[in-house]
Amino acid sequence: EAQLEESGGGLVRPGESLNLSCIASGFSISESSMNWVRQVPGKELEWVSGISIGGLQTSYRDSVKGRFTISRDNTKNTVWLQMNNLKTEDTAMYYCAKGFIGSLGSLRGQGTQVTVSS
Repeated sequence: EAQLEESGGGLVRPGESLNLSCIASGFSISESSMNWVRQVPGKELEWVSGISIGGLQTSYRDSVKGRFTISRDNTKNTVWLQMNNLKTEDTAMYYCAKGFIGSLGSLRGQGTQVTVSS
């Protein structure tokens, strides 16, 4: 069974950093572009960042450009999201998502909570 498992979330203060990880099982991420998406309770899922199969192409929503970096290691079946200079508006549940860049994904994990608060 194909699954994604996110980790690395937590409670941080504005300006601090977190590095989210996503480990895939039951399939190889080398078959697909991958994304990170997020959701605030009561709001719709929001695409955050995506990376191509080989990792050469990355894309970000405007609000996180220059602060977030997506990366992947197909040999480890893992995708990361390095988040720097976090802001309160980054508070959300973050999900790893399998799918073309810019999509909300055909497969998502259970998510990892990121809370940014002073």
